[in-house]
Amino acid sequence: MGNVIDLGEYGARFTEDPYPVYAELRERGPVHWVRTPPPEAFEGWLVVGHEEARAALADPRLSKDGTKKGLTSLDVELMGPYLLVVDPPEHTRLRSLVARAFTMRRVEALRPRIQEITDGLLDEMLPRGRADLVDSFAYPLPITVICELLGVPDIDRVTFRALSNEIVAPTGGDAELAAYERLAAYLDELIDDKRSTAPADDLLGDLIRTRAEDDDRLSGEELRAMAFILLVAGHETTVNLITNGVHTLLTHPDQLAALRADMTLLDGAVEEVLRFEGPVETATYRYAAESMEIGGTAIAEGDPVMIGLDAAGRDPARHPDPHVFDIHRAPQGHLAFGHGIHYCLGAPLARLEARVALRSLLERCPDLALDGPPGARPPGMLIRGVRRLPVRW
Repeated sequence: MGNVIDLGEYGARFTEDPYPVYAELRERGPVHWVRTPPPEAFEGWLVVGHEEARAALADPRLSKDGTKKGLTSLDVELMGPYLLVVDPPEHTRLRSLVARAFTMRRVEALRPRIQEITDGLLDEMLPRGRADLVDSFAYPLPITVICELLGVPDIDRVTFRALSNEIVAPTGGDAELAAYERLAAYLDELIDDKRSTAPADDLLGDLIRTRAEDDDRLSGEELRAMAFILLVAGHETTVNLITNGVHTLLTHPDQLAALRADMTLLDGAVEEVLRFEGPVETATYRYAAESMEIGGTAIAEGDPVMIGLDAAGRDPARHPDPHVFDIHRAPQGHLAFGHGIHYCLGAPLARLEARVALRSLLERCPDLALDGPPGARPPGMLIRGVRRLPVRW
């Protein structure tokens, strides 16, 4: 195993800006045995090179199902099996059932409603002259969209945000268990309500009714787990994509000016944000189902493997001048949404929301500027973002 690289020893500077650490590691090789920062302090392999990360994401020898190695986790115990923690054939079955309901056509049909929600949030926010962009805009937009898409009635968004934050960036102690328990109870009640009322034209209603050709359908536990991952992943990543996009543009005024002068650059700008400061820093854990090699490093059967999506986005072997934010950059196939069979199901929706949000915000706030330092980074290595972003106009 060699020496353990304790990422916690880098302190706050790793949480604030991990990219110099990733660059330092990459110079020594594409794969390293690391200990993640507290409160998790988990040991495993970290892949920091783009080519190695891309290959690992699609390698069937890397399993997402920790239960095969006798590992249990709160999410599976309390929610049930979902797309991110199962392998084929279970994964193939679950994904095909949800893909029947979560179609491109359904996503594209949301465009007018996404614009309407965006306009409403800006109507409310703009007269104030200053705001926390996360609270006023970047959080309410995707949570409203995913709740309407799934058919979740108006949830207590303050409470849900606290539960979701705890699940994706645990602070340690009993808070994580409590968050899972409360969310599981809420989803069970929601599914029971939907089963007992007239069929609704929403994604959760469709998932309850969906059957494959062989009459296969989602069990109650699978439905709860699917609702969980769609609800949490369906807003958490997009909140941070929008926030990171605005923050990065405001701290790169030349790029912001170029985008304002030519809005046809918008799609490229969103892709460059995904590469430069993607909302998912590291993919969820995989486990070696057999002894193997990644980038010339021997991985033993059972070893956990973390794939650095944001680290891969700054690999100079793939992206020339990777630390330069350039919205004119030719798309080089970043890994922000993953790769292979676990490629993010919600990528088209996230892109659509980010494009509508950034265009509308920039068009209606010609003098948008930062209004003080951003808030804290979430703990852990899963989510990359800030909890607050003070802006004025």
